[in-house]
Amino acid sequence: MFLIHNGVVRQPPKALVRQGLDDGSRVTGMEFGYDAAIAETYKMEGIFYIKVWLNEGQLTLGDDIMYVLIGGDIRPHVVDALQFLVGKIKNECVTEIEQKQ
Repeated sequence: MFLIHNGVVRQPPKALVRQGLDDGSRVTGMEFGYDAAIAETYKMEGIFYIKVWLNEGQLTLGDDIMYVLIGGDIRPHVVDALQFLVGKIKNECVTEIEQKQ
């Protein structure tokens, strides 16, 4: 089974989307790195293929951030791995650049 995720830069910051906190900041770009997250995902049960394309440098609103493709033996393993890797990239590898309006 294979699953794919496409992420794009959006204007509302993580704090607004996840916790409903609005301090007037808006995302104006992003910076990131990801090699360790991919290596960790390969250790998950049933996962045999990972392809990640991440845009590089400073991104602007609407730019594609990433495409993540995960291949594995059964759906639960692939779903878990996709959620793990996308979450890891978004929460630990990406830095949002925010500015107050």
